[in-house]
Amino acid sequence: MLSKSLAFLSDAASEAHARIQREFQYLDPVVGVNQSMRSRGVPADLMTIDCLKSGKRIIIILHDQQPDTISYQFSYKDRDPNEEFESMSLSQLTSSTLYEWMKNYFTTQSH
Repeated sequence: MLSKSLAFLSDAASEAHARIQREFQYLDPVVGVNQSMRSRGVPADLMTIDCLKSGKRIIIILHDQQPDTISYQFSYKDRDPNEEFESMSLSQLTSSTLYEWMKNYFTTQSH
């Protein structure tokens, strides 16, 4: 069963994904929710938003100890994330925020 925070995040990501699909069809991002960190003793859920075209990835982590805060990082699918994550209040995260992250990060030419 999804936590309230993860359900909120999933709903926002679904809305953002649908909008990106309509406006930037070539990006075709893939949104995944992974709860395997729990099996390794880390009380957190992970969401990844991957752009298969560019190889870029947005990582979002919800820690049980801070259910009202997300940690996030702009990364790449083929590289391990670095240890530094940004943080923000879950209440500040909207589908528009996720849309802007995908649009801005996935459409820029950076390596």
